[in-house]
Amino acid sequence: MNCRVCDSNDLELAIDLGMQPWCNHFLRQDEIGTEPHYPLRLVYCHRCNTVQLDYTVPKEVMFGDHTYLSGVTRSLNDHFKRVAEEVDRRFFRNQTSKAVLDIGSNDGTQLKHFKALGYDVLGVESSKTIAKIANRSGIETINEFFNLDLAHRIGRKFHIINAAGVFFHLEELHSVTDGIREALRPDGVFVVQFLYMKRIVENMAFDQIYHEHLLYYNLKTIEALLNLHGLSMFDAYLSPIHGGSIIGFVTHTGRYSPSKRLQSMRKAEEKRKSNDLSTYLQFAKRIEKMKVENLEYLKARKDAGKTIFGFGAPAKGNTLLNYFRIGTSFIDCLVEKNELRRSLYSPGMHIPIVMEQELKVPPDIYYVLAWNFKDEILRNNQSLIKEGVEFYFPVNPNPI
Repeated sequence: MNCRVCDSNDLELAIDLGMQPWCNHFLRQDEIGTEPHYPLRLVYCHRCNTVQLDYTVPKEVMFGDHTYLSGVTRSLNDHFKRVAEEVDRRFFRNQTSKAVLDIGSNDGTQLKHFKALGYDVLGVESSKTIAKIANRSGIETINEFFNLDLAHRIGRKFHIINAAGVFFHLEELHSVTDGIREALRPDGVFVVQFLYMKRIVENMAFDQIYHEHLLYYNLKTIEALLNLHGLSMFDAYLSPIHGGSIIGFVTHTGRYSPSKRLQSMRKAEEKRKSNDLSTYLQFAKRIEKMKVENLEYLKARKDAGKTIFGFGAPAKGNTLLNYFRIGTSFIDCLVEKNELRRSLYSPGMHIPIVMEQELKVPPDIYYVLAWNFKDEILRNNQSLIKEGVEFYFPVNPNPI
């Protein structure tokens, strides 16, 4: 393959997580054992320093009707509200007529907050089921994949274009980026929200590597992509959401100079060698050590007669479960509150999912797969903690 960003063929294997199922392919009982497995490997581009998957599961398979809902967690909803208020305050508060386009808009949670601020909102969401949910809630949503062709068909310019947690998913990477430039007003701002690879490495959050995430950006690498398409980042900051995400502010090249904090973050990447191959090779070794430590922990607790449930059934949790080979011999079930995953089973390890509100007896230990909402989970479960239920976080993010 060639690099997804710069088209170079000078790529080198950095991390190999083996053959894994698509992590969002939660299974009905009659589907167990039929799910396909695909290579899950990260390669490093020696020209632009981008790390990326070397195998693409077609977007129609992964995003045609997935079950992830943005509005399930309070933490994410609150984060989206803060982003909408900040963007409006900084750039468009005094505009009487203003419009926002959200790419990968999911159930419309982000757009609801822009709508409350007086914006004309439009979402683009590939999942049929979730696009229907958004439209039923009053958020106009187009059920398609966004790209340059769709931008032309929409035929409008937007004050704000938002992409939260989707820019690393893009199979049509360059067409989408051209579409953003096409749909962005000359004075418009593209708000790109993405998992920060520097933080993934620091947190040992290797479970955020999965087939939906085709690319893994630091500031240097996403700026290389944007610059190819006449767009430039002029400001950014690190948010604690999902263990560490960049909220980046982008516009047409030449409109703004880079902020001091953006320049400072660029220097921090250089100092930590965040874009060096050696950093990723060392990361791979640390993942192997983490696997040994987690299996030792689970085996010791099971030998002591403890019951263990998984807390949450996030897509990323399946990378961890499959790579560590953690199945029902360790974890009895995964406890969820997303109704779209009711009565399903995890891909690969086939752990049954049960609804949180229907659980009658808690386990001795919750093995927390939804670790990125650690503060919310601990806050909401103080009564269980007081009763002696242990909450174990296999990934324990460092505070920001």
